[in-house]
Amino acid sequence: MQTERDIIIQCKDGNKEAFRWVVQQHQRLVFSLALKMLADEEEAKDVVQETFIRVWQRIGDYDTQKSFTTWLYTIASHLCLDRLKQMRRILPLPKDEKVLQDFANNDSQQTLENSEWVSIVRMLAEGLSPKQKLVFTLCQMEGLPSLEVEQITGLDAKQVKSNLYVARQTIRERLKHLGYE
Repeated sequence: MQTERDIIIQCKDGNKEAFRWVVQQHQRLVFSLALKMLADEEEAKDVVQETFIRVWQRIGDYDTQKSFTTWLYTIASHLCLDRLKQMRRILPLPKDEKVLQDFANNDSQQTLENSEWVSIVRMLAEGLSPKQKLVFTLCQMEGLPSLEVEQITGLDAKQVKSNLYVARQTIRERLKHLGYE
């Protein structure tokens, strides 16, 4: 049985079938990050495509002694930050607040559709800087440990903690403003 490391080495040798496997294994992870960061499904799909193009172009630079997903998150998060800088400010729509209310009032474990994620992210992330949004998304929404977030973002521990704190406070205030305690 091949390990992911073996498959990555095959990718480095130009094996397109191995790369296809890598894309299939990791495209959901990249899409999840991009959708939460950009709050736009089409932009997220574009970032997924761009991410894997970059991975294929730079697979030779990847150090197989390090985590592939960390390297992948790094590429995807930089592309998301670039997109956020290019995009005009995304404002929540009136229907976004309704989606958030419906989700908050639903006791069952609900699986969110992409459009619902977009609405909730737009509502909660308004006012966050791109770095705050990235750190919050990686830590809180993707569940990554702080050390990995530091590696992905290039921020030190203090900067990650500070950005996460500000993001949480901003979101907490946003929820209070919307009537949630």
